[in-house]
Amino acid sequence: MVYKNFAISTPFLRGYKQLCIPIVDADGNPAWPAVFPLDRVDTLRQTVGARHFAAQMMLRPISDEKARLSPDALRVYTSEFDPHRARIGDFVVTGVAAYWDPSGGRRTSDGSVCVLIYRDDRARRVFVHDVQYLIVDDGDLHPLARQCDMVLDFVHRHGLRTIAIETNGIGNALPEIMRDVAARRGISIAIQQISNSRNKEQRILDAIEPMLSTGRLYMHARVRGGLLIAEMQDWSPIGGARDDGLDALAGAMRLTPTPVRATGTALRPFRAQTDFRI
Repeated sequence: MVYKNFAISTPFLRGYKQLCIPIVDADGNPAWPAVFPLDRVDTLRQTVGARHFAAQMMLRPISDEKARLSPDALRVYTSEFDPHRARIGDFVVTGVAAYWDPSGGRRTSDGSVCVLIYRDDRARRVFVHDVQYLIVDDGDLHPLARQCDMVLDFVHRHGLRTIAIETNGIGNALPEIMRDVAARRGISIAIQQISNSRNKEQRILDAIEPMLSTGRLYMHARVRGGLLIAEMQDWSPIGGARDDGLDALAGAMRLTPTPVRATGTALRPFRAQTDFRI
């Protein structure tokens, strides 16, 4: 047990002492073995990540400003999603989410980014499967409609019928434009409207950092070689760097995913026995 006297700067607490009992002591022994044995403590650490574990379980807060998103912690894969088995390689997939964080789409504006992730919620894994930065020509008279076309192509390519759109700012008009574009193309699309009010840096930090620091964030090789990695390398919680792709990824990770179930076993060739005797 560790007691700490309150400083003189808090006179209303003068005479009181603070009791701090970290979940694990300096020798590695759990403080409450009946409730939090070591295996459960390890599960907590793997679930919330090192930063939250230190602050909430060990009572040693770490400044958010020291947090970083290291691409070296990513686990890279090359397999495509197999809908017959609901797997990516040997990994089970339980859910999918597509998220669009829009902007004007011009080369000189903020990035307009669409992200697709798969989830394995049984093992608490996230797979960043595809990312598209949407760019339209400066002379395009209908840049938002053009982006809707690009997003429809993106979700159709992956066999999806649902897209979440951040409707802050310019995104407020996009659900209606998307429905109009989809109707003209004869495509059925469900739209989930998302409004964000939290600080962007905090959204990115809380969604991505715990998964990354515990080795549960996977990324397809085609994404690993793109702009999202450059954003991760430059990102800081104090801002100042491009982070549009990271913001879209954080939005996708916060969504309730659409459940994924296997559609059936893959087709296999069958050779009939034709050597009959009558």
